[in-house]
Amino acid sequence: MNISKKEQRTLHVLARGGVIVVEKDERGKIIAVNCVSPEGWSLADCTLGIFRRLKRRGLIASSGGRPYQITYAGRIAVRPQLDNRA
Repeated sequence: MNISKKEQRTLHVLARGGVIVVEKDERGKIIAVNCVSPEGWSLADCTLGIFRRLKRRGLIASSGGRPYQITYAGRIAVRPQLDNRA
């Protein structure tokens, strides 16, 4: 699967335990996203377009009204990095 550098960065943050918090309008449509790392930092590369691509591919998901997290398919798709190793 071809994944851009910005998508990779977002998936790396999510793989380390980060989440994507969404902001919705009164109709329930997503208007803004914020990717937060486990340390509390915000990722500037995570835009609404990146969020929609990751969601469409099934690499991120939300359950029970919680923030979006990486799925099993997302963990397989992300390339390994030194900071992701335990």
